[in-house]
Amino acid sequence: MTPGWLAYHPNPCMPRFRLPPGAVDAHCHVFGPGARFPYAPERKYTPVDASRDQLFALRDRLGFSRNIIVQATCHGSDNRALADALRHSDGRARGVATVKRSVTDAELREMHEAGVRGARFNFVKRLVDFTPKDELMEIAQRLAPLGWHVVIYFEAVDLPQLLDFFTALPTTVVVDHMGRPDVTKPVDGPEFGLFVNMLREHPNIWSKVSCPERLSVSGPPAQDGEQNAYRDVVPFARRIVETFPDRVLWGTDWPHPNLKNHMPDDGLLVDFVPHIATTPELQRKLLVDNPMRLYWPDEPR
Repeated sequence: MTPGWLAYHPNPCMPRFRLPPGAVDAHCHVFGPGARFPYAPERKYTPVDASRDQLFALRDRLGFSRNIIVQATCHGSDNRALADALRHSDGRARGVATVKRSVTDAELREMHEAGVRGARFNFVKRLVDFTPKDELMEIAQRLAPLGWHVVIYFEAVDLPQLLDFFTALPTTVVVDHMGRPDVTKPVDGPEFGLFVNMLREHPNIWSKVSCPERLSVSGPPAQDGEQNAYRDVVPFARRIVETFPDRVLWGTDWPHPNLKNHMPDDGLLVDFVPHIATTPELQRKLLVDNPMRLYWPDEPR
């Protein structure tokens, strides 16, 4: 593991918030194990191993029914660990892969059969080297006939330069973690307003409202203050949930790569949900209806 970075929480607490039946953890990862699924030579970090069995055990402990497993940059475009986890999930997981222009149609079909339903484009410069937009657009056009969507990961400061590209994508588009807003700025300010307007003007764009631990400045809770966890993120996430209730997703982000200051307790992250989705109806849309519609559209809900 990269020196200075933290391993995931060894014993998450049981959430106080009871998840609705059928809840989906719509953003999580598997890493390695490196001895079986080597990390990419070009990676910017080396994570601690986090296996499919550990992920599924956490799923059951927290009360989720299903997972959306997102390919992380440390594995590059080698999606074998992801596909392995999907094939061993008994149909209870779907995946988001990373693909290059060189991917063959046969490889895309194989990933689809394993349970992949989207591809991630990463624009966070500290995590990946830049991929030309024309290459990404070509990939997106090949994914559209499969019914896949595109997941985009970027930081708020870069949205003005990326907006035209994002809104031209020919698929459903899912934004990771609200585009990483600066929560020290006003929720009604121009920076977050640009993100909200993008969603308002483009109904094919969805947003995850996850990862308060990555966005917060106020930080994690004290030992006796769980209900105040990451409170500075709440207005931003609540704004997206209440404005676009049919286009939001939430996930734990387990095993939380690249964190240096504190490692969140996944049980307390689940307890964050009712602060941003404040009614049973909003909670069901966020955790059940929306992810099922996007990833298991043919299954009854």
